[in-house]
Formats: sequence, C-alpha cells, structure tokens
Amino acid sequence: MEIYEKYVGLVFDNRYRIEKVIGIGGMAIVFKATDLLMRKTVAVKILKDEVAADEQSVKRFTNESHAVAMLSHPNIVNIYDVSVRDNIKYIVMEFVEGITLKSYMQHREVLNLREIISYTTQILRALDHAHKKGVVHRDIKPQNIMLQKNGVIKVMDFGIAKLPNAETVTMTDKAIGTVYYISPEQASGASLDSRSDLYSLGVMMYEMATGQLPFTAETPVTVALMQVNDDPAPPREINPHIPQGLEQIILRAMEKDPAERYQSAEEMLGQLLKLRENPKIVFRDNKAKKQKQKAPTTVVRTRRSSRAMFPIIMGVTLAFLITAGVAAYYILTNLLTNSSLNNYQSYEIYDLVGAEYNEALIDWFNSSTIYSSAVSYAYDDEMPKGFIISQDPVGGEMRKVLPGKQKCQISLVVSLGERTIVLADYAVRDYRLVENELRKLGLRVKIEYVENSVYEIGYVVRTDPEAGTVMKQNETVTVYVSHGSQSAQTVVPNFVGKTEAEAYILALENRIRIGRVTYEQSWSAVGTVLKQSLTAWNSVPEFETIDLTVAGGYYYTGDGNRLPVKEDYTWSPDKLIIEDPVPVVTPPAEENPDEPAEPGTETPGEETASETPGENEQDGGSDDTGTPDDGTGWEIFDDDGESGTEDDGWFEFDFSDGGGLFVGDAGN
Repeated sequence: MEIYEKYVGLVFDNRYRIEKVIGIGGMAIVFKATDLLMRKTVAVKILKDEVAADEQSVKRFTNESHAVAMLSHPNIVNIYDVSVRDNIKYIVMEFVEGITLKSYMQHREVLNLREIISYTTQILRALDHAHKKGVVHRDIKPQNIMLQKNGVIKVMDFGIAKLPNAETVTMTDKAIGTVYYISPEQASGASLDSRSDLYSLGVMMYEMATGQLPFTAETPVTVALMQVNDDPAPPREINPHIPQGLEQIILRAMEKDPAERYQSAEEMLGQLLKLRENPKIVFRDNKAKKQKQKAPTTVVRTRRSSRAMFPIIMGVTLAFLITAGVAAYYILTNLLTNSSLNNYQSYEIYDLVGAEYNEALIDWFNSSTIYSSAVSYAYDDEMPKGFIISQDPVGGEMRKVLPGKQKCQISLVVSLGERTIVLADYAVRDYRLVENELRKLGLRVKIEYVENSVYEIGYVVRTDPEAGTVMKQNETVTVYVSHGSQSAQTVVPNFVGKTEAEAYILALENRIRIGRVTYEQSWSAVGTVLKQSLTAWNSVPEFETIDLTVAGGYYYTGDGNRLPVKEDYTWSPDKLIIEDPVPVVTPPAEENPDEPAEPGTETPGEETASETPGENEQDGGSDDTGTPDDGTGWEIFDDDGESGTEDDGWFEFDFSDGGGLFVGDAGN
C-alpha cells in the first residue's frame, strides 16, 4: 500500500489532486482525483514505475489516449488529458462510478435474458462507433467494461487497439491474461479486423448466459489452442433456460472462420434487437459457407407387369433365408463347442490402499496379464501425496478373468496431498466479492474495518496473511476493509508572496494552523512570506500545522525566532550583513535641555549620541513626528504606511541622504 500512498495528496500539473486508489492493473494504477480547474471528479491512470521504462508498455499506454481521442460515444469512457514525461506518465479520464462487468458476473454467476441483451446492445453500439472510425479494440473482455448503477455500460482500456493508418501495439505476454476472450485469428497471430471484437463479445455473452467460459485449461497456451481448434459446447446444454435465438447469436459470433460470423456490429445488433422484441424467435442459418446441395436424382418409372417382378421378389426372399440359416448355425456351434466358460479363472484383488503409486507399481500393472489400472487423483488431508487413498474393487474380493483375453481392472484414487490455496492479491476490490470468492476456496473469512484515506469505503485494503501465502482449507483469512477516514482533509494554499496578515486569513479559511514563524534577512518587502513547510496544493488533514518563513527586510539582523523589534534592525557596519556596506550617516541631533533623554536610549548610529531620532518629537511643531524638511532627517510611519506614533507600531526611515534606512519596531 505504501507504493500507492505516495501519490495520494499530490497535485499533478497544478490541476489534478490525487485522492484515492480505485483500481490496480498489471500496468497501471487508477486513482480517483479532483480537477481543481473544472471542479469535477476525474480518474487518473498512472503507469506503474516498474513498467514505465518499457518502450512497449509506454506505447500501449499512449496508444489508449490516441484511440479514445478519435471517439465520442456515451458508451465509451472519455479521456480529458494526457501527460507523458520522464518522471511520470498518466492519463486523465472520465470518472465512472460503478464496478466492472466481470465483478458483476462473478456475483450473479448467470445473467437473465434482459440483462444480457441490455449490456450487449450497449457494447455493440460502442463497437459500431469505434469500427466505423477504423478503431478495433482487440481486448474486449468483461474486465474492460464498466457497469454503472443506472445500468449504463462504458467500454474502456483501448491500450492495444488497432488504429487506422498507424503503427499499433502487438499482443505480448503482458496481454496473455485475455486469452480466454481472444479470437482464433488473434491467438494464431493472423491478421484481424473488427470481426475479432465480435468473437470476443460472443465469448462474453456465452459466459453471461452459462456462468462459465467456453474454454478453460491449466495453461493459457492450451486455452489459445482450444480457441483455434475446438468448438464450444452449445450454451443450451449448460443452461437449457436460455432461448434458442440467443444461442444462435452466441454461436454465430463465435464461429472460427471470420467469414461465417456477423460481418459488422450493426448486423449483430439488428438480430439482438429482434430477439428482444420476440424472445421465441428462431433465426435462419445464415452461414456464409453453404453446404453444396446435391442435384436431385430423377427416377424414371416404367410400367411393368406384376409377373415380371415375381422372380426378383423370390430371389431376395431366398437370399435372406440362406443368410439367417448360416448365422444360426454359427451361433449354435459357438455355444456348444465353446463351453470355454469353464476356462475362466478366479483371482483375488490385492489390497493397494496405503501403497505408494510409483514407477514400480505402474510397471507392474503394465506387465501384468491379469490386472490393469485406472487412476484418478484427489486431495486428502490424511494420506500423503502420491499414496493410494481407495480402490475399486476393494482388496480381498474375487474376480473371474479369461486369461489372455481379459484383465481385471482396478480403479485407484491417488492422493494429491493436503489441499493448499495460494492467496491472491485482493486489494482494491469490493470486500463482498472477495469474501464470496474466499469461501468458495474453502477458507474461513474474518472482516475487519480500518480507517483508511487511500482506498474507497468498502474496498479491501489488505489481507492477513498477505497475498502469495500458501494456505490450507478451513484456515482463516482476515480481510481488512476501508471504512474511510475519520479526519477531514483540506488543501494547503500557496502562502508564498502573501503578507503575514493575508497568510493568517488564508490559513483560517482553509483550516490550517499556523505554527512557527521564522524571520530572515531578505530583499523582499517586510512581512512577505518567503517559504512554507507544507507543499502547496497537497491534501492534508484539517488543522495541520504549517511553519512559515517571513522576510524581515534587508537590514534585519535578529535571530529570527521572535517578532522583530527595534533592536533587530541596525545599520552599523559591524552588524549589517551586506557585501557593500551603506555609508554610515549620523542623523543631526538637537538637544532639548528641558526634556531629558529616556534611560538606556541610544542613537541608531553611535553609542555617544545623546538621544534617538525618534525622541525629537518637538521638531517641526509636531508632537509625534518630524519631517525631512525640519532638519532632523527622520519621519515616523505606522505599519500601514502613514505617519503615526510609537504606540501604533512604527518604522523609521532616514531621508537625510536619500538612503531610506529602515530601523523599525514591531510596535505593541
């Protein structure tokens, strides 16, 4: 899960905020995301890191976007944006809220006629639109069909689609998982066209109508060979409740020769709509390859007299009587002379239960003139693997055998050992389907709900034991299911460039808590936010703490850990941190004998000054401020840039030489 969590909360291209994992495939991870610009939910499909360097995988990934960009249909998922860069490759597509048709079929097992027709007609309309644009999907399977709550179908994953006038992606071992649905020409590497998609759809209809695939075997290669060479069992033999018309449509779509299939999605759709109107309809045989009709034989009848036929009838009757007599003689002779019934001999059956079925025992059966074996295998918790569980007939029984002509067959059941199950990866799947699947495997299931902000509510987060573990029947699997996150999320704004006041307001609006504020020397305006500890546009829990770095001004020399005060600003050469120090200018001081200086007060430039510039409050006829024209060279400003008093919070500027030296205070 940590592999996928790294994306959650990120914002791609300052637009797509990643929220939750909604699907994991062999090549990519699909996330639920928010388009911050359009303010809508989208799906973001990100190519996995382990396949991002593979050229064929990247080509297949980008091929999908090119294929769908050519199409616009309500039953085909829309693609909004594509980004292929060195560090990350992703496709932004329409967010479809629903489940795959495969998951629905596994849950229902057998679909009713109404559902089969509804889903198939929608897929055919999508394929008809794609085929007329020159796009062949080449990977039609229920895993690539999304079913929404309102019953609307969405066809997706055009990753290996064949595009018009373009180099297309070939089928590789990465696509071998679709072997249960590929057409014979696809399995054999022959050229293919839109009729290949119709074959795959026929396989899907077969599975929907019967609850099972037409061809299954232990290896994908065997299944591919069956697709090329074998005919499927008629669907009505498996499910006799389906109408004959549906069986005809399925079998015609699954013809081995493309010329015998439907020649277009539109043609197949037409027959399916007729079936919807009349479920009892029976279609005529429309195979392209017709049986050659034999020319009828003309029989010329001539009148003959009944006397002319008499010799023929007598001849036939005589031949029959002779044949019957010879047969009777042969049977009686065998019964009388072959009283070889007395040649049968009785043999005792050996007790082989518990014996090891090994090469020595196999050789003994092969060389025996009396015994032969028929072997079947079964799992057994008690009998070790390779040992005989049971036999028929049982040991000690007697059997009569005609030596040299007959053998006594012993049926043996050999143990496969204790049944084990390799636990699959069930992450990001509906827990109800996972629970049902695990119980069918003979495992006990325990459901635990956990807080998780990465996966959708009701989806499996992980299992214990983890995927790949070898388990025995009746052992318990704990399935951890997401029930969402208790803590609400918020998006971190961009504080850089804002003033402190603006930053505090922005943090309050976005439910972010301001933490430590550090001040540092900067050319930026005083009070401007320079840095922030949380990355802008990331998703974080509400009231998360953020630290800010704020500009103290070019003449700031404080330690940065407190709100700047007057002592943090100085323009003396020994404290000013600049490469070319500004010449020190001592502002003219005007003594006032009637008003003594405050204790501990110094001039900004030199310790021997008798008073600070801010204490010349009587100059110019003002109680609080002097002006550049009154000879003091100082003017006091409050923090909003207007003249004020020290009590307002003030900033001092030296206008005596045009330098504008800032020696301010933070006020109260």
